[in-house]
Amino acid sequence: MVALDGRCLVLNQNYEPISITRIKRAICLLYVGKAETIEIYPYKYHTVSSAYDVPSVLRLLHIVHTRKPELPLTRHNILKRDNYTCQYCGIKGVTMTTDHVTPKKSGGTDCWENLVGACTQCNNLKGNRTPEEAGLKLLRQPKRPYFFFILNNLGSIPDEKWKQYLFIK
Repeated sequence: MVALDGRCLVLNQNYEPISITRIKRAICLLYVGKAETIEIYPYKYHTVSSAYDVPSVLRLLHIVHTRKPELPLTRHNILKRDNYTCQYCGIKGVTMTTDHVTPKKSGGTDCWENLVGACTQCNNLKGNRTPEEAGLKLLRQPKRPYFFFILNNLGSIPDEKWKQYLFIK
C-alpha cells in the first residue's frame, strides 16, 4: 500500500529544484502532462485496472519562474550549516555559540559570510578580534547555504536519489 501523501521532489525544466510536493499532487501533474518522471520509488500505486510507478523526482515540462527561497539567518540555521561543529577547533557535541569572524567593532555585519558556529572556549579566546589576531584559523570559509541544504541536516530526504538534484554529497 502506497501512501499518496509521501513526498516528491519537483525540478524546474532546467533541473533546478523548486519544491517538494505530495505524491498525490505529483501524479496529477504527470496525468495532465505538465511533468515527466525522472526518478521513481521502488513500489507502485494501483488503480482498478493498472499499476503505475510512484514518482520520487519529477521535472516540469515548462520553465516556471520562481523567487529563490531564502533561508532565514538565525542562530539555529548557522549552527545547522556548520554541523554543530566549532569552526575554529573542530570540536562537536558541546555548547555552541555564534561568532562574528570580523567583529562588529571592526565593521563586521550580521550575514551568512561573517557568522560561524564556535564553542564557548574558542569564542572567549577569540574575543573581539579577528581570527588572525587571536591566532585562530577557520576550518572553512562561511557562506550562504543553498535552501535545500537544510533537508540534508534534518535527515528528511525520503529517497537517496534526491541528493544529486539537491547538490548534496
